[in-house]
Amino acid sequence: MSRREEYEQKAEALLTPIVNAHGFELVDVEYVKEAGNWYLRGYIDKPGGITVNDCEAVSRTFSDRLDEEDFIEDSYIMEISSPGLDRPLKKEKDYARSMGKLVEIRTYRPIEKRKEFCGVLTAYDSNSVTIEEEGAAHTFEKKEIALIRLAIDF
Repeated sequence: MSRREEYEQKAEALLTPIVNAHGFELVDVEYVKEAGNWYLRGYIDKPGGITVNDCEAVSRTFSDRLDEEDFIEDSYIMEISSPGLDRPLKKEKDYARSMGKLVEIRTYRPIEKRKEFCGVLTAYDSNSVTIEEEGAAHTFEKKEIALIRLAIDF
């Protein structure tokens, strides 16, 4: 397990009870380096959406727990936020929640001379994702998918 994965798992274990106590859902935790800075991000959600006050309440408690545990060696910036409307699908629960909804898929390499697809999510399993696009079913191996997220339909 990489250091990044270890930090994400430990942070998720600390953050989950805090998020649950507020009646929210923990969508994801990531530890990433951007523009020379490390970021520990927690994404939370609830029906109707997350507010700034919701993020602040979770952030304060989580910050205190991180200070107590002090398991991250590097200096980092901690953020708690909403995953946004166009959040990527990463976990089984994300796929389950998105069944029957419009999703965008970007592939690493062209498939049928395209790298971008948009259709209704009709099936998924641990290895593949199927969408219906303009009446045709397209199945993708998850390893071919660079990004899958909810499409914003205006």
